[in-house]
Amino acid sequence: MVTIREEGRTRVREVYTVSAPVAGRLLRVSQNAGDPVTAGQTIVAQLQPSDPTFLDIRTRTQAEAAAKAAEAALTLAKAEVERARAALQFAEVDLKRSATLAQRGTASQAELDRARLLYRTRVTEMGTAEASLQVKEFELETARALLIDPSEETKTELSANSYISITAPVTGRVLRVLQENETIVPAGTPILEIGDRKDLEVVVDLLSTEAVKVQQGASARLTDWGGAEALNARVQRVEPYGFTKISALGVEEQRVNAILDITSPHHEWTALGHGFKVDAVISIWEGADVVVAPLGAFFRHGGRWAAFVVRDGVARLTFVTLGHVTDTQAEVLSGLVPDEIVVLHPSDRIEDGIGVVARGM
Repeated sequence: MVTIREEGRTRVREVYTVSAPVAGRLLRVSQNAGDPVTAGQTIVAQLQPSDPTFLDIRTRTQAEAAAKAAEAALTLAKAEVERARAALQFAEVDLKRSATLAQRGTASQAELDRARLLYRTRVTEMGTAEASLQVKEFELETARALLIDPSEETKTELSANSYISITAPVTGRVLRVLQENETIVPAGTPILEIGDRKDLEVVVDLLSTEAVKVQQGASARLTDWGGAEALNARVQRVEPYGFTKISALGVEEQRVNAILDITSPHHEWTALGHGFKVDAVISIWEGADVVVAPLGAFFRHGGRWAAFVVRDGVARLTFVTLGHVTDTQAEVLSGLVPDEIVVLHPSDRIEDGIGVVARGM
């Protein structure tokens, strides 16, 4: 088996980041990492309206001037309502008078129609004046609202009775809390992350020259993860995008992420979580019934691979053809047969036909 060994890390396949939908005051988050949550039911955070900001001298002066202007406009609107009301009352009396005279025949129909038109006009003007008065009242409230200070007691009543509850988007567990303390947050601020620890995958960054050898569906083993036994895994995919990474020696390397699915039963790796370190051993070639020998037995001779084979206590130079090679073993395609004895790491004193004996271990 030819394998590639690299460090990897586990990650929850789907991580949901809960963010603030609007700007406001985030209350202290009571959830802790590892707490279970239920989609649409568990409240994970609460937001209240933020307090008004302090006003500098210029802004306060402008706000006070705007409030006084709104008060003056309101007084003018009230006077306009009184004028319209008086005009309406006069038009109403005039209409009654014209109707009486028309019945007696002392006033023409045209005069009566003009009186009716004047009355309807005054009614419309009265409605317009009252609507304008309401607008000026609202404008005054708006201008006074700009003067509200954080020290005003009215803010506490509004903050206590209005808030937004944020519920968990999925069922799972809290992976980590990003913002725990009460604070003012803008819209979109991440608060916490939620995911399902049972749905883990492993990310292994491989050298790009090794990644091209890895096939989708290849078998793998996860070792040194903290458990007693290695875990079985399978290559889900090799991402098509590479990235540059600086090695510990300061060398730039092109790396590619390979994503592995854990195929061992979940009860064997319940202790694993998001972001845990593992060692991944990925198989890039496997062969059955092949002849293998220690890599230290082979050397180059005359441009070909060769080895010393021990036959009847004598070292015989034998040329071989190698196939797949690992760090410790090599596949022998021709030149050797099973159960033959070879000389490991032969020195320059070993030559064809020299007698050798096995060294005690």
